[in-house]
Amino acid sequence: MLKLYYHNTPNPTKVALILEEIAMPYEVVGLDIWTGAQHSADYRAINPNGKVPAIVDGDVVMFDSNAILLHLAEKAGQFLGEAKDRPQLLSWLMFTATGLGPFAGQAFHFVHVHKDSPYSTNRYLREVERHLSVLDKQLGRSAWLVGASYSIADMAAWAWVDFCERNGFVFGADGPARWPHLKRWLDAINARPAASRARNAGANLKVKTEFDEETVRALFPQNFADRL
Repeated sequence: MLKLYYHNTPNPTKVALILEEIAMPYEVVGLDIWTGAQHSADYRAINPNGKVPAIVDGDVVMFDSNAILLHLAEKAGQFLGEAKDRPQLLSWLMFTATGLGPFAGQAFHFVHVHKDSPYSTNRYLREVERHLSVLDKQLGRSAWLVGASYSIADMAAWAWVDFCERNGFVFGADGPARWPHLKRWLDAINARPAASRARNAGANLKVKTEFDEETVRALFPQNFADRL
């Protein structure tokens, strides 16, 4: 059975979503990134980058959530759109991988963790808003990001847009008015049974909840000279 190395954050959740959509059995292997489990030698052998998610699928070992989405969609023969849509599918996958996801993560950091840099907070929040506006414009043209059907491009973006809405730090009360097409799209994915199951994939995991110095050092070891 496929193993999904998981913590309740957007990138593992998008992998759980495709696994639920394609009805592929999987085992959730909890990785408590707040205690530093991602830095263990055993896990680094699976993911040298020390992040979640990763999967072990038989002889296949993979990390990076969007690469995993592509692998699983190709394996299942689903959620890839039409052949003619492949260039756009890859473009929107990379849009999330290199833009929306990293900027949303940094925005969350400066809103909730390092609160002493108004410039940085503004910089990342405004950039997330720009990405949401790009998505909204695209979704004003069609129901889904690529072609005429729901695809892994939607799954990749969904995890981060949903994260923004649930945390209220960008997609706040005025979100539906500012990004109506995006809101319609988000509601459509959230209504899918697989989305609810994906959000609850790690519901039974025991993980640390106290955000203290140990957590900061586990998440951002590069910030401390004694951890380099």
